[in-house]
Amino acid sequence: MDNFMNMGRQDQEAFLMKPIIEQLKQSGGQASTKDLKRAVVESEESISANVLTSYKTSRNGRRYLPFNYAFNFTVSNLIMADMLERPKLGIVTLTEKGRLFKGTGTDLSKSFYKLSLPLWQERSRNNKELKQTTNNVKENDETDSDIEEEWKSNLLHALLNLSPGKFELLCRALVTKMNVDIDETIGTKLTGDGGLDGYGYIRTDDFRTARVAIQAKRWDPNNSVSSPEIDKFRGAMDKFRAEYGIFITTSTFTRDAIKASRAGTRVITLIDGDHLLDLIAKYELYVTKKVITTYELDDFFEEEN
Repeated sequence: MDNFMNMGRQDQEAFLMKPIIEQLKQSGGQASTKDLKRAVVESEESISANVLTSYKTSRNGRRYLPFNYAFNFTVSNLIMADMLERPKLGIVTLTEKGRLFKGTGTDLSKSFYKLSLPLWQERSRNNKELKQTTNNVKENDETDSDIEEEWKSNLLHALLNLSPGKFELLCRALVTKMNVDIDETIGTKLTGDGGLDGYGYIRTDDFRTARVAIQAKRWDPNNSVSSPEIDKFRGAMDKFRAEYGIFITTSTFTRDAIKASRAGTRVITLIDGDHLLDLIAKYELYVTKKVITTYELDDFFEEEN
C-alpha cells in the first residue's frame, strides 16, 4: 500500500529526510539525484515503485511527477540545513554533519525545520514574484527537472500508444544500441518464440560471447511487474540457454520482482519505465535532441492502439 502519497507535502518531506541520508551513506556519501531517488523508493515499503512513472496533469496542462516535488525539495531543505551539499548539477554529497548524524527521522526533521524554515521565509520575502507561503515558494520554484518531466511524460504516453509489436521492435533497437547483436530468427515474432521478445549475443572486453534474452512489457505504469513474470522469463531463458536477461517495461517492478531478478546464478537486468525513458534519450532512439534538457519525438511514435 502506498501510504506515502496519502501524506501531506510537509509530512512527505519529513519522512524522506532519513532515507535520503541513509541511502547516501550506503552509496559512499555521494550519488546522482536520479540514483538516490530510485534507491530511496526501492528501500521504503510505504512508497510504491509506481511513483517513478505516475504522471499527473496540473491546472495549466503541464505533466509532472508528484513524487519529484517532495523529493527535490527535501534535498534542497537538507542542503539548507547543511546536511548535504551539491558539488555540481545533478549530484549530492553528504556533509560532515550529514555523515555524523545518527538520530531518528523525527530528530532530523525537527533540526532541519528549525534551520530551513527561516531561510524559506527569507527567500519568499526577497522574491516579489512568489507568494508569502512556503508551499507557494515550492510550487513556483521551477527547475530544469520540471522541463525534463514534461517531455518524458510525452514520451511515456507515446510508448503506451505503440502497438505491442512496435514496442518490441523499439526494445530490440535499444539493446542493439547497447552492443547486443540481435538474432533475426529468435524472439522477432509476436507468437511462437517461447515467451521471448528478442534474443542476441553480446561480446565482453575479454572476447567472451554471452547469449542474451530480451523481454518487453508495454504495461500501464499503475501496474507493476511482479515476481511471477520474472520467473516465467527465466524459464524462457532456460529454453534458449541464455546466460543473460534484460527485462524492459514501461511500468515498474515490485520489490519481490527485483529480488527474484537477483536470485540464482543468472541476474536479470531490469529496465523500468523511468530508466527506459533515460536510455531512449541517451541513445537518441527515435527522438531528436533540441536543447540540453528536452527532446522532440520522431514520427516513429505516431501510432495508436
